[in-house]
Amino acid sequence: MNVIDKLVSAAKTDRPSRSEAEDAVRVLLRWAGEDPTREGLLDTPKRVTKAYGDWFRGYDEDPAEMLQRTFSEVEGYDEMIVLSGIRFESYCEHHMAPIIGVAHVGYIPTDRVVGISKLARVVDTFAKRLQVQEKMNAQIANTLYEVLRPRGVAVMLEGEHHCMSTRGVHKPGVNMVTRKMLGVFRDDPLLRKEFMDNVVRSSSPS
Repeated sequence: MNVIDKLVSAAKTDRPSRSEAEDAVRVLLRWAGEDPTREGLLDTPKRVTKAYGDWFRGYDEDPAEMLQRTFSEVEGYDEMIVLSGIRFESYCEHHMAPIIGVAHVGYIPTDRVVGISKLARVVDTFAKRLQVQEKMNAQIANTLYEVLRPRGVAVMLEGEHHCMSTRGVHKPGVNMVTRKMLGVFRDDPLLRKEFMDNVVRSSSPS
């Protein structure tokens, strides 16, 4: 268990009750200048805590477990596999504002492959936590590399950070791009180019 997983595990044991969470929402409403007892806001604390359960469900999911079921009957297939344009919704850990973007995931298998839906689920699991995009990018790549033991993994994220578009400098439409290359993708520039070409082709309008 790495340091981040240990911190997450410790946080789970100290998790407040739902009623405590709803009280905290009422405090924030009052701080914003609202009256949490008025009709339109009476059920807002319940709705917010329910939404948090969805937005941050990644803390209750194990991405490594999702990758345990693999398939070896692939007739010796050992070329690149790329799943491009995986939409994700996350929240930055600095302002809790949305990060909306897409992930592109590629790997070169050794003797087994994983169902493509599992790649998308791994992306979602890490997205459904408070995040920094660079960290999320590394978490996805490292998990795939450690669990699947492929020849290489490539992960690229493109995200619009609403902490930048809806506050602060107010610059909408700006995408942050991060990449993490492991194994043969790190060592071989031609493989990196092939991965990027796949991403560009899949992102281009037909």
